[in-house]
Amino acid sequence: MARKEEQRELTVEEKLSALYELQQVDSKIDQLRILAGELPQEVKDMGDELEGLKTRLQNIVNEIKDCEIQISDYRVRIENANAAINRYKEQQDNVRNNREYDNLSKEIEYQQLDIELSQKKIRNYTADMEQRIAEKQQTMQSIEDKNIDLSNKKSELDTILSETKAETEALMIRSAELEKNIDDRLLNAFKRIRRNAHNGLAVVKVERDSCGGCHAKIPAQRQLDIRLRKKIIVCEFCGRILVDPEMGEKPATPKRRSSKK
Repeated sequence: MARKEEQRELTVEEKLSALYELQQVDSKIDQLRILAGELPQEVKDMGDELEGLKTRLQNIVNEIKDCEIQISDYRVRIENANAAINRYKEQQDNVRNNREYDNLSKEIEYQQLDIELSQKKIRNYTADMEQRIAEKQQTMQSIEDKNIDLSNKKSELDTILSETKAETEALMIRSAELEKNIDDRLLNAFKRIRRNAHNGLAVVKVERDSCGGCHAKIPAQRQLDIRLRKKIIVCEFCGRILVDPEMGEKPATPKRRSSKK
């Protein structure tokens, strides 16, 4: 609070001039931020998409491993079935009656059917694995391409940010300096209007007898009051602070009370 006690009360014209310059500075900061456009969001979206591709790749790798395990299990099952068939055939040579022979024949037939089923499963899992391998290659290529695109986007964003960083910092310092010359009530109102305005304009000039923000017509008497700069006038339609067309051409310079005694 000490900083505001050291300076004299500003005239309405000086307040309007300070508000107008603050608006110009803040608008320039807005423009520099807009210069980056949608790049920050694009970089974030591409990063999320890349993570999604990596997750997909890991899922495909797991599916390929599962196919390999299933194929291996069915091959072992075929080996066991063949071993059982050989064992049953040997037993058939030593049977004592037709009933035992028929039972062994049924076991052999069952094992043969199991072999055929296992071979079918192997073919299905092999085809599925080959498809997953193709998907793996495609996904890996997509990840590689996406990495390149993301790197380019990050480079583009870094270039823009580095080019505007110094100017943005200087403008933010100037904005902070200007805010010191505006009382808290008026400054809070300015910031509130800026937040609610789609283009961030809280202070606008009268242009062609209309509000420079919402373009609503302004009565002649009200325009005269605005040109006199004796009171702060806001647009009745959009709530923006109105200044005359000449504002900013010869900005008022607030004088500070000397701290020397």
